[in-house]
Amino acid sequence: MPDNHIQNIRSLLLKSGFKDKAEVIPLPGSGSNRQYYRVKFESFNDPSSIIASYNEDINENIAYNSFTSHFGLQGFNVPKIYACDNSYRYFLIQDLGDTTLMDILTTDKEKAYELYEGVINDLLNFQIEGIKNLDLDVAYPVKSFDSRSIMWDLNYFKYYFVKPHNIQFNENNLEDDFELFTTQLLLSDCNYFNYRDFQARNIMFHDNKLWYIDFQGGRLGPLQYDLISLLNQVKANLPDQIKSKLYNSFTNKLFELLPDQKTVFNKHYTDYEYFRLMQVMGAYGFRGKVQGKGHFLQSIAPSIDALRKLMNSSPLETKFKELNKILGQIIQINDYKTPVSYSGLTISVNSFSYKKKGIPIDTTGNGGGHVFDCRSLPNPGRLAELRDYTGKDNQIIEYLESKTEIMDFIENVKLILNPSVENYIIRNFSDLQINFGCTGGRHRSVYSTETIGKYLQKRYPKAHVVIKHNELD
Repeated sequence: MPDNHIQNIRSLLLKSGFKDKAEVIPLPGSGSNRQYYRVKFESFNDPSSIIASYNEDINENIAYNSFTSHFGLQGFNVPKIYACDNSYRYFLIQDLGDTTLMDILTTDKEKAYELYEGVINDLLNFQIEGIKNLDLDVAYPVKSFDSRSIMWDLNYFKYYFVKPHNIQFNENNLEDDFELFTTQLLLSDCNYFNYRDFQARNIMFHDNKLWYIDFQGGRLGPLQYDLISLLNQVKANLPDQIKSKLYNSFTNKLFELLPDQKTVFNKHYTDYEYFRLMQVMGAYGFRGKVQGKGHFLQSIAPSIDALRKLMNSSPLETKFKELNKILGQIIQINDYKTPVSYSGLTISVNSFSYKKKGIPIDTTGNGGGHVFDCRSLPNPGRLAELRDYTGKDNQIIEYLESKTEIMDFIENVKLILNPSVENYIIRNFSDLQINFGCTGGRHRSVYSTETIGKYLQKRYPKAHVVIKHNELD
C-alpha cells in the first residue's frame, strides 16, 4: 500500500542521516512498475530534495545499483545513490528535477537539437567506455544481446501487438522468419554497452547538464540499437534532416574511434530499425491496449506511421515473407488516428461489437468514458428481412423506434449523459468518450450512436461531437 511505502521511506531517511522533517510526495507512474516519490525537506538542506524509489524486483535493483556505481566512477552524469534499504527494494537517489529532453523538444526545439549533439557524444561514451570492466554478471534479465533475448522481444511484439489487433498470419511461418531475422541481427558486432532504452524521456536536463537514467536493463550488445532508439523515437518525431545530421555526427566520431566499424555498422542498420520498431510496438500494445494506459496508446499511431515510412524507404527483405505480410497489415490499421485538436470539449460517440473489436480504445489519455450495453434491446438482426441493413438505414430506424424499450433506453441515456457533459464543459475538460455496444455492432449500437450523437450536437453546439461506427467504418 502507498502509505506503507511512505512509512518505509521515512524509516530509510532517518537511518541514512536525513533527519529534517520532510514531505514525501508520490510522483506519476511511468512505463515500468517502479514507484517514485519526491522527498522535500522542510528546513534548509543540501540537497533540498531527493527522490525515493520502490521496486519489487531485487535482481533489477542489484543491476541498477551496480551500473550506477560503475558509471558514476567513470564520470558519467548518472544520479547519485544516497542509500538503499536492506531489502534492496527502496532507494534514495539524487533529484534531477522534472525536465527531460522530451520536455525541451516540446518547448524549444532549437535548444533540444543542440543538446542532441551532446547526447550523441555521451552515447558513444556509454557504449565504448562504459562497457569496460562493467560487471555483467549482475545484468538483468540477461548479460548479452543474444538469440533468446531477441526472440523475447519478437514474441512480445507478436503476443501484445499483432494478436490483439487481429492480424492474420501463419504462426509456424512467422517463427521461421523470427529465427532467420534473429540470426541476421546477431551478425553485427555485439561487444558494446547496449543501454536498451536510450531515448529522450530517459535523458534529464539539470543544472545545465545532460543526465541519464533508466539504464538498469543494459547488457552487452550492438552499437546500432541505441542510436536508432534515440533518433527514431516516435514521440520525439525528429525531422529527417536533424536525424541525418545526428547520424553523421555519431558515425564520424565512431569511425574515428573504431575504424573497423566502417564496414560493419551500416550492414544491418535497417534490420535494427525494424527490430526496434517491433519491440516498441510490443511495449505500446501491452502498456496501452492491454493495460489501457493513454500515454502509450497515443504512441501507437506515430509508430505505425514510422513503420509505413520505413517500409517505403527501406523495404524489409522479401525472404521474410510472413513478417512482411504482418507489417503490411499493421500499416493499414487506422484505429489510432490522432483526432483533430479542437478548443473546448470533444465528445467521441462510438458504436462497437462486443464479439468483434470490443470496447473502443480511448487514445486521448482520458482513460475512457460511458459504455452502454444495447444487447438487451430488441434485435432487428434476428429478422431475415432486416439483418442486411444497419442502424443508419430507415428500415432499422423505423423498426427500433416502434419499440418502447428502445425509446426508454435512449431517454435514460440522455439523463445520464447530460450532467456529465455539462460538468466536463464547466471544468474545461477536453475529451469525453461515449460507447454503445451490441452483438454485431451494426444495428442497435449504430442507431443509438447516431441518435445520441445528433442529440448532443444540437444540445451542446459549442462541443465538437465525433461519431464513429467501428464495424461499419
